[in-house]
Amino acid sequence: MDRNPSPPCSDAEEEEGDAVGNTVYSKHWLFSVLTRLIEVIAPAEPDPAGSPEGARTELDEEMENDICKVWDMSMDEDVALFLQEFNAPDIFMGVFAKSKCPRLTEICVGILGNMACFQDICMSISKDENLGQVLLQRLCDSDSPTLLETSRLLLTCLSQPEVANVWVERIRENPSVYDCVCFIMSSSTNVELLVKVGEVVDKLFDLDEELMLNWIKNGTCRSVGPSVDDSPEELPDFKIVPCILEAAKQVRSDNPEGLDVYMHILQLLTTVDEGIQAIVQAPDGGKETWSLLYDLVCQELCQPDDPPIIVQEQKTVLASILSVLSAMFASQTEQEYTRMRKSKLYMPLIGSLIRILQYMEGCGKRAVDNSKESEQEETGRTDVNEEDFHLKILKDICCELLSNMLQELTKENTLEGLHQGHLNEQTCSCAFQNLLPLYFASVESFLEVLREADQTLADSLEKRFPSLKVHT
Repeated sequence: MDRNPSPPCSDAEEEEGDAVGNTVYSKHWLFSVLTRLIEVIAPAEPDPAGSPEGARTELDEEMENDICKVWDMSMDEDVALFLQEFNAPDIFMGVFAKSKCPRLTEICVGILGNMACFQDICMSISKDENLGQVLLQRLCDSDSPTLLETSRLLLTCLSQPEVANVWVERIRENPSVYDCVCFIMSSSTNVELLVKVGEVVDKLFDLDEELMLNWIKNGTCRSVGPSVDDSPEELPDFKIVPCILEAAKQVRSDNPEGLDVYMHILQLLTTVDEGIQAIVQAPDGGKETWSLLYDLVCQELCQPDDPPIIVQEQKTVLASILSVLSAMFASQTEQEYTRMRKSKLYMPLIGSLIRILQYMEGCGKRAVDNSKESEQEETGRTDVNEEDFHLKILKDICCELLSNMLQELTKENTLEGLHQGHLNEQTCSCAFQNLLPLYFASVESFLEVLREADQTLADSLEKRFPSLKVHT
């Protein structure tokens, strides 16, 4: 059976006044489904099998089919308003309290999620404190489809400015949300769920720095989390950074948008000192974070066999990754710098940074050509400007990290870079072109080391960039 069957054809037009708003859906049919739903969670007669009230774990096929039709229909504003007037949220509250059927819980949360897409209904749902608390408790559910629909509902509410603060405050006051979210990120293999939970966390951190700081500092207390029965389950002492990394590893191959989300969460952490410290002062000294980001830049994104235009597609995720790497690089101790300079991981990252700059130059030329072709089209110019803005952010972050790394180069690093092909006249020229004049000191420092490794190349670069020769 399809997950969400299409809404049924209705005979509402045959009965005057039976149609829901301007739709062809029947009020009578909706009433009957909601009434049957009430009977499912509060049956008038005991279950023939002798099971306790509300303990049914499966829906019969007809009921599931009908309630799924309501789920689809609830995307229509007239239907959503009708359900609101019929106090459907209160009925769903009863489902959450009494039902042992995961599928029924999932569908009811999904219907609420559709209803919340409409501003007035979203405000009503959000201001209901009891319903709000019950919905947050659904994050501790053991059923992945229910968790997915709960996350979608929360993201919908957090995306509406009129009620976002209500949910932020509610989440801040519920410590169990932190544990449940961390549990999902660290243990789930459901990519769709991980992406949606990541979007919720990303939105929360973007909306409220105080909540982000609380979650960074969290992990010192234990609280109630997912359980398969009615007894509380004590969760591990979660730390936010390892949980984010685990989720990022799960989504990296299957969902580029999800990877973008988790990299942006890490970037948001680096906007506060506590977040940077949480990353670099982890038990492994931030090694796992650095290793993941390094692999993404050097092995997966913006590779030599990719067309230059790939940087347009990957600009936001690259900007987030490089921003985190830059923050980590700037916060390391001198001893760790020395270790990195001696490792074989140093030059490939510099080579990747220069390649990103080269690809951006190619995209910049293409954008100029496109702009000339569409000079008379206002919308076309706006799109180009927006692309230029995001590429400029990426360029700024890339140049900052590259300049810091160039200042740390040794003769041995440079010789290795020349041997591996990461450094040559073309790549060095690209680096200088982008770094000068803002990062003059870094370029000058690198040029001094380059003279020891390859005097001919250093002389050639001085000729191409006269401003360097003046200062030497």
